[in-house]
Amino acid sequence: MKFNSQQIADLVNGDIEGDKNVEVNFFSKIEDAQPFSLTFLANPKYESFIYNTKASIALVNSDFTPSKPIPSTLTLIKVNNAYESLAQLLNYYENIDTPKTGIEEPVFIHKTAKIGKSVYIGPFTYIGEDVVIGNNVQISSNCHFDKGCKIGENTKIYSGVKFYDKSQIGSNCIFHSGAIIGSDGFGFAPNKENQYQKIIQIGNVIIEDYVEIGSNTVIDRATMGSTIIRKGVKIDNLVQIAHNVEVGENTVIAAQTGVSGSSKIDNDVMIGGQVGIAGHLKISKGTKIAAQSGITKSVLKENSVLQGTPAFSSNYFKRSYVLFKNFPELKKQIEDLVKEINKT
Repeated sequence: MKFNSQQIADLVNGDIEGDKNVEVNFFSKIEDAQPFSLTFLANPKYESFIYNTKASIALVNSDFTPSKPIPSTLTLIKVNNAYESLAQLLNYYENIDTPKTGIEEPVFIHKTAKIGKSVYIGPFTYIGEDVVIGNNVQISSNCHFDKGCKIGENTKIYSGVKFYDKSQIGSNCIFHSGAIIGSDGFGFAPNKENQYQKIIQIGNVIIEDYVEIGSNTVIDRATMGSTIIRKGVKIDNLVQIAHNVEVGENTVIAAQTGVSGSSKIDNDVMIGGQVGIAGHLKISKGTKIAAQSGITKSVLKENSVLQGTPAFSSNYFKRSYVLFKNFPELKKQIEDLVKEINKT
């Protein structure tokens, strides 16, 4: 499907510099773009590529001023935020095709389950007792919905996602392949023989609207009550959310992060990859945690920026690291000074 620069500019409320009729029919990265493709420039690190790109159209920020001539074959569309406008176009492109509807074979649907309108259910999917599937839900193959699950409308579920019983899912969510929602929390009580008695997990998972869960991420059910993922949360692949955790609105969590049981993460928190958060902690609103950090105590100050293990202020961490990496040289200098002193 082809789009010209004027159509694209209208969609993203942009201003055209160049040919208003040039057409594109696919997206490409700026460093290896081909003719008739649309690319973008949002990060200044990639500016050098725009001066020899073969793309036909490039989205750029409105304040972008070329430092040298751009190719005559390239049309610029200036927007307030090139990355945001790209996301808007990709979303539009993804939804051009009419979604599938209907139920494939074989599929098991319990007689008490309720299936909404314009739903698609892929083959080998199991829908159990008292499950409720909302309107326009898209379910790929090999998915599993245990007793009492509820899935809100317009939610998209890729292959192999499993929902344990009583999981409550909002509208407009996305679940990528292999995600597990509602598995047992890691709860065991040692007895006098030093054996571990399983603590039965009778709670559930509640996921609100506009949440996206990455592949092979696991969100455990609560021991009692609910593990809660609030509206607008985005969770990457390979993340572990333990029992009774609460994740606040519009929080983002990168891959390989683990959040231990009963910790409460407030709204608008950003968590980098491979972060570990201990149990029963509070992470305040707007906190930013750098990759590979370890959070061992509550973060009570809003908008904190943390790094390291145990994590502390990122600014202090960077200053400390400068000293740390120079310790071998500092040690040698001290030893040399001691030798000189001993000679006197």
